[in-house]
Amino acid sequence: MRYKFSDITPEITKLADMSLEGYKIDPELYTQYDVKRGLRDINGNGVVAGLTNISTIKVIDSGDGMPNHGDGKLYYRGIDVEDIVAGFIKEKRFGFEETVYLLLFGKMPSEHELAEFRAILADFRELPSNFMRDVIMKAPTDNMMNTLAKSVLALYSYDDKANNISVPNVLRQSIELITLFPVLAVYAYHAYRYARLGGDLFIHSPKPDMSIAENILYMLREDGKYTELEARILDLALVLHAEHGGGNNSTFTVHVVSSSGTDTYSAIAAALGSLKGPKHGGANIKVAMMFDDMKQNVKDWTDEEEVKDYLRRLLHKEAFDHAGLIYGMGHAVYSQSDPRAKVFKGFVESLSSEKGRHEEFALYSLVERLAPEVIAEERRIYKGVCANVDFYSGFVYRMLGIPDELFTPLFATARISGWSAHRIEELINSNKIIRPAYKAISPMREYTDMENRMD
Repeated sequence: MRYKFSDITPEITKLADMSLEGYKIDPELYTQYDVKRGLRDINGNGVVAGLTNISTIKVIDSGDGMPNHGDGKLYYRGIDVEDIVAGFIKEKRFGFEETVYLLLFGKMPSEHELAEFRAILADFRELPSNFMRDVIMKAPTDNMMNTLAKSVLALYSYDDKANNISVPNVLRQSIELITLFPVLAVYAYHAYRYARLGGDLFIHSPKPDMSIAENILYMLREDGKYTELEARILDLALVLHAEHGGGNNSTFTVHVVSSSGTDTYSAIAAALGSLKGPKHGGANIKVAMMFDDMKQNVKDWTDEEEVKDYLRRLLHKEAFDHAGLIYGMGHAVYSQSDPRAKVFKGFVESLSSEKGRHEEFALYSLVERLAPEVIAEERRIYKGVCANVDFYSGFVYRMLGIPDELFTPLFATARISGWSAHRIEELINSNKIIRPAYKAISPMREYTDMENRMD
């Protein structure tokens, strides 16, 4: 019988079982050799691996003597994200484009600079000839992150200066990818839907006079229509996901891969591979699915004891996916509050009212309040637990009619602005390849001749 691609054959299963013992490492050895698993200490503090000007994550000292216990703050280029959001909301602007400008160039744009930058983004928003047919429509998959990574790598072939890592060229490539990501993501979804689910294939070309958030909704919907509130909340989501320090997994991936001197397309594809992982970019999907399960199994959404009982069952691995997690709660740095979730929440409530889904919003709010209490009762924790930005983002995307398949690509559409800034920072400031150390613990053994080896 010939091997069929993707099959796990009995022979492979046997080899995997045989090899397992050789991979196991005693957890006690990490303590013995003072190895920071996940590059974090017991309090969640990251091992310092570099310096950055791009963004800062802080926990404001609450004064209670507990480390890392206080409200969280996020700064883009030293400016409080809450102030950035308040500014463009007050002046009724879409804020993502000026946030991208700030991250890339280190300053807030003037009105003239922002207009010029928007024009550049609009000019760069056109895919190469036949790219949709030759790349996106070929072998569509149900995971848009894979299609997005495939598309990014394919763009290498269309770039005459693909391997040039000078700052002007990398900046040009970065701006192209930032403005093309929404197009690639939405078109990938349409291709998948057409190939796998049937129905009509409709493709709306992005409009140069629209913001990135507006274009996403316009390209995604068959009638191209959206409300102002819908576009402004999606714009806000992009701003809040645009950057989050150099220590998160995908951004660190950009630094590591860029330090090798590779091209921009390879570095960004690597970051996409990182973000695809459910421990990083897939959290909002898990939150939405968890609430789907909760709504089916909690009869009275206003009954605090019934909701608490469901949360306890989550922690005891008796509900939802039996992972023992309350998704959307907790963060590696923030303890009392995630500033992104705090900013987001008020706008989420407005959208839930517009969509007639206020009861669901009330359930989210109740879980946000009760989950820290239940976690503190059931688990030994070293710092506070709060809702993170992913707690509400999946609910928002669902209300916007955005399919689950696009949740993580939308995260990538926002975060590529931060990745691009970090890539340029790495290329300018470091001439060393990032190469951490691993301590070998395997015992030394003698080589055995073939005739003396045992099955």
